Amino acid sequence: MKKMIVLLLAGTLLLIRPNQLVAQVQNIDSALTALYQSGRFNGVVLYAEKGKPILSKTYGVADFQTGKPLSISSPFNLASLTKQFICAGILILYDRGLLQLDDPARKHIPTLPYHEITIRQLMTHTSGLPEYFELFNNNRGNADTLSNELLLAMLAQYQPPMKFTAGSSWSYCNTNYVLLASIIEKVSGQRIEEFFKKEIIRPLGLKNTYIFRLPNTVNNPNQVKGFREENGQRRLNDLTFWDGVVGDGNLFSSAEDLLKWEQQLYKSKIIKPATLAMAFQPVPLTIPGRDSSYPYGFGWGVDKAGEQYSHTGGWTGFVNIIMRDVKKKRTLILLSSGSNPAAMIAARNWFNGKPVLVKPTRIISNVKVVDGTGTPARSATVRLEGDRILAVGELQPFPDEPVVDGGGKILAPGFIDTHSHLEGSLQSKPQALAALNQGITTIVAGQDGYGSWMDSLESSFKKNAPAINLATYTGHTGLREKVMGENDLHRTATPDELNKMKVLLAAELKKGSLGLSTGLEYDGAWFSSYNEVLELAKVTSFNQGRYISHIRSEDIQLRDAIEEIIGIGKEARIPVQISHLKIALKNDWKTAPAILARLERARQQGINITADVYPYEFWRSTLKVLFPKTDYTNEASAEFAVTQSLDPAASVLVAYKPRPEYRGKTLSEVAVLRKETPARTLMALIAEVEAYRKANPDSGGVEGIMGKSMTDADVSAFLSWQHTNICSDGADGGHPRGYGSFTRVLAQYVREKKIISLETAINKMTALAAEHVGIRQRGLIAAGYYADMVLLDPETVQDHATIQNPQALSDGILKVWVNGELVYANKEFMGKFPGRLIKR
Repeated sequence: MKKMIVLLLAGTLLLIRPNQLVAQVQNIDSALTALYQSGRFNGVVLYAEKGKPILSKTYGVADFQTGKPLSISSPFNLASLTKQFICAGILILYDRGLLQLDDPARKHIPTLPYHEITIRQLMTHTSGLPEYFELFNNNRGNADTLSNELLLAMLAQYQPPMKFTAGSSWSYCNTNYVLLASIIEKVSGQRIEEFFKKEIIRPLGLKNTYIFRLPNTVNNPNQVKGFREENGQRRLNDLTFWDGVVGDGNLFSSAEDLLKWEQQLYKSKIIKPATLAMAFQPVPLTIPGRDSSYPYGFGWGVDKAGEQYSHTGGWTGFVNIIMRDVKKKRTLILLSSGSNPAAMIAARNWFNGKPVLVKPTRIISNVKVVDGTGTPARSATVRLEGDRILAVGELQPFPDEPVVDGGGKILAPGFIDTHSHLEGSLQSKPQALAALNQGITTIVAGQDGYGSWMDSLESSFKKNAPAINLATYTGHTGLREKVMGENDLHRTATPDELNKMKVLLAAELKKGSLGLSTGLEYDGAWFSSYNEVLELAKVTSFNQGRYISHIRSEDIQLRDAIEEIIGIGKEARIPVQISHLKIALKNDWKTAPAILARLERARQQGINITADVYPYEFWRSTLKVLFPKTDYTNEASAEFAVTQSLDPAASVLVAYKPRPEYRGKTLSEVAVLRKETPARTLMALIAEVEAYRKANPDSGGVEGIMGKSMTDADVSAFLSWQHTNICSDGADGGHPRGYGSFTRVLAQYVREKKIISLETAINKMTALAAEHVGIRQRGLIAAGYYADMVLLDPETVQDHATIQNPQALSDGILKVWVNGELVYANKEFMGKFPGRLIKR
């Protein structure tokens, strides 16, 4: 007989075998202690071998309101662990010949409107029944508490459709077990409370096991209360109006009793061995043409057939697990009442021999939180857990918890750039300073109809993740090039080509693309028809994606282009966003209010149309974009461009490979050098670019112009509209917007001009931006959200990027976190690359 060591740990009996087992038990105890000390676990653990407790310990309180401590005999709400007991009740009745497992459930519940469902299918979650939550929510009276009888009546009255043919698939469903509890009552002729006492609880000698359901009152002073940790405060999270039912939950028991229960499964006193063996067999599925099964038996998950079984249970504040290794005779029971699943996950990993990792926490204190909702700044402390925000409020540090002092500055969610061209430089510059220096933690690529394919991005992120997150749209022009050919885009797509584009688009959406982007003003998409775009938008809508567009014109045909995107939103029933909303025609300057009124009318008609905007009066694009009719040799069109579409004296060539000496000069300055008018110079430059491209077909970035063609009055109006968010439309250099858009808004339009408040600006950079592109769990400082954050000083925040120095870093962005990692501080990159590919 092996020598046993008896230890007393924190008032808890620990019976331990030497060496390795000591270290193993200390490993899980240390993890659970760390979770308890950091407010992430309140409960008990019991680990046994061959039925003998090795670790039996409590962590916390039975009643968080009174502080009454837990004991190993404290009864918890077992939640879905109840299901194995319900199955035991059915098997007891089966052994006595009172029912058959393949009986139609309707045999025992005649009002049930489903003829083909059997008792076995209820036990194995293969019935096809829907969950009862929606049914009850939609039909309950204000004073109703759900009971088994009320649920049966609702099923009979409303007859919700089945999810699949009984026996053909597996889907976890609590309705199944409420029906099973009702069958036990019908067949036994007893209330289930009395049946359990007589047939299970007393025969097994269980001392703290009982059914409790509303409207009964609690008569056990040791019954554990469920709660949730909410921003540093504990709040009741216990019985609700759902808890008049029994079967899927509402059996209470202690860890001590559960060990007795689990041990009797080896030599059951209440169920015949052959009958009990069926409980641990995977359920076969009747799928035509092939044999299939699912690893679930009667109230037990089959982790490994013949070796290991388990089940979890979660309801209100309770998160529980029971695991049994029948090969090595090991048992793990963990019961918790604080809503957090971290301890359950740690315990399961430990039992399975996997690393037990407790995510570290740290806090950021002494900050004013502007949380992204648009509400006023408030003093608060923020606690992080791994890559998530754990709590926001009046928090105190846990023992040895790292603390970052925010110095009284503003802590905001990381900014989301909904229209970015930075993706192209992330492989060579993964530190993404263009984004981080202005507080951007997520960029949205795939803009203007171009972008990378999802598989390519996935591969890139696996090899070399950047410092920032990235989401993407699927580009319309990219689809056209792939299907129609890069040199055959000056036409509409044929029906066959359009169908091929639809298939490609649907595949990208399924892989996580946010939606469809178009660049209809550009050469590769300008010849596409309205119907071509609409049909692709319908595919996007069907797949619950979104539509974003550099619309067909931002100058001479702006009104028509706006009507086009409104029409797409209406006919495709899809959210639509105008990229970098602007008025680029001189004659239309200061008409922003009229455009916004048109957009508001569309919204009132049910069209979800929004926009993004950057805070500059000049854009960056190609020379060709100045010819909306693509008549590049028409001097009248060129003259219109230099008098109405831009100011040649303030518009700068930022790239020009045919004659590098022109780079950095205005169009007027180049015209003087060439001794031509600006209009003739514009035509000549385009002709030279075409010749250069023919001679150098693999050369990219051949030309680019920064065109001065907007007014600050219009920019201010667009920034102020409640449905615009901020974007950069920037890359790593070229236009100063790539390094300065967000800090420019905070400095010029918030602090100096006071066009919008700080809270409104941050909302437009975060939560509103996330909403407009369909990004979830980012854009707010709130518990459960990803920890993308920026610490900034509103008094000193300032952009410095200019046309002459477009990569100058901003001031006032003090620290930036991406997925909980500090990546930027005091104008320096911190060497971390935690960025992720965000999928819809």
